[in-house]
Amino acid sequence: MRFIRCANCGKEDEHHAKGLCFNCYRKLVWQPKKKECPSCKQVKVIHAKGYCEYCYNKIFYTEYSRLASRKQYSGITKEVFDKLPKKCLICGFDKIFDVHHLVAKSKGGSHTLDNLIVLCPNHHKMLHHADYRQEMLALISERMDKSTHN
Repeated sequence: MRFIRCANCGKEDEHHAKGLCFNCYRKLVWQPKKKECPSCKQVKVIHAKGYCEYCYNKIFYTEYSRLASRKQYSGITKEVFDKLPKKCLICGFDKIFDVHHLVAKSKGGSHTLDNLIVLCPNHHKMLHHADYRQEMLALISERMDKSTHN
């Protein structure tokens, strides 16, 4: 074993590389390289395929992102989410969908299946818009009646 004096800290330690001890080598040479992420345009530590960790997961692990987002914003458990139909109650669109609480969480609504419906983003936005709310509630009520009778 060869001991040398570290060129950076001056501590006498086992030689690692470039005349540095292991700790200094790790601090000076192993530093993760920061570059501009092509997706978010921020200078961050590059994770894989040239993207920062957030953008990499968002692009290549969309299912993980969607589940994380669902839990973060609505508190719905994976078990309940898996039991929900994956298409809009009104139009049947199944590419992108939102989960809507019939009784709002702020008004004591729960995260149970009987309080949740799935809507496409357009119908969900219309439901929250004052001009279309009554029409949307009537459509939802009609569709829910049909689904319980079938």
